[in-house]
Amino acid sequence: MTTSKSEIKETSSFEKTFAGKRVLITGGLGFIGSNIAHALVEMGAEVTVLDALLPLYGGNEFNVADIKNKIKVVIGDIRDEKIVNEVVAGQDFIFNLAAQVSYIDSINEPFLDLDINCLGHLRVLEAARKFAPQTKILFSSSRLAYGRIMTTPVDESHPTNPVSMYGVHKLTAEKYYRIYFETYGLKSAVIRIPNPYGPRQQMKHNKYSIVGWFIRQALEGKDITIFGDGKQERDYLYIDDIVSAFLKVASSDKTNGEIYNIGTHERVCFVDMVDAILAEISTGKKTHIPWPKNYERNETGNYIADTRKIKRAVGWEATVSLKSGITETVEYFKDNKEQYWK
Repeated sequence: MTTSKSEIKETSSFEKTFAGKRVLITGGLGFIGSNIAHALVEMGAEVTVLDALLPLYGGNEFNVADIKNKIKVVIGDIRDEKIVNEVVAGQDFIFNLAAQVSYIDSINEPFLDLDINCLGHLRVLEAARKFAPQTKILFSSSRLAYGRIMTTPVDESHPTNPVSMYGVHKLTAEKYYRIYFETYGLKSAVIRIPNPYGPRQQMKHNKYSIVGWFIRQALEGKDITIFGDGKQERDYLYIDDIVSAFLKVASSDKTNGEIYNIGTHERVCFVDMVDAILAEISTGKKTHIPWPKNYERNETGNYIADTRKIKRAVGWEATVSLKSGITETVEYFKDNKEQYWK
């Protein structure tokens, strides 16, 4: 594959921003964090990764196996004040990705979700205020901060009324970042992510990524279960586009204090996503079943992100189609499934 002039120019711009800079990635052994780490290492950044390796979540040391001698890895929790103070001190950039990642678990264990997704982020913000006031912090939020969707595409002014504890706590954390920016001048930006997928993603269970879990089921020749007709629309966003969004927003001073949607505009129905996986893998099958009782109360409706704001600010837009992204993801997990299935 040839590299376009625009891609060469973008890489050069990122290198000017990150080369020689100290960068902390919380949750850095996870899916998004490890992919950002790989990109930053290529740009010459001095990367520190903090991860608690909590069993249910995405942390996996294999995710950084090929760059482990080029980064510093700290096994620790963002709720641990001492560790957080130590790793935050002096950082030029912080990609704050550590999280409880399942909206289902947030319902069953709301205090754990509160502890990690709110208290943990306050720890990081306080440490930055005290020990790295010059830093720029990027926070990974979620489309679930919006709750039920009233109009599509969804822009950043859409009402925020989450229907899960996960969404409530993501939204609460967003407000922490705003307060620290407005009160202390701490540079930060929030990115609301839709349905992420791609290489290095957790594949142990169905609470982390629906695309990843369906890929595993298809590779194992199992049934993929679809509730109802599967016509609900979603943004499925490939990891390379997510990494690009984070790096572009981090690189710009125009983004301080702002919230951005990212998404693809492909308007993909749930059942079409399943069909794309089955077409790529050629094993497995799909089965439609009725919605479970009370399950629809957590269904937010169609979600397609309006990404005009981030495009205006930093020129970002998604470039990877669902078909291409699924092909890349399937190839990665065919080669490495023993590292992710257990």
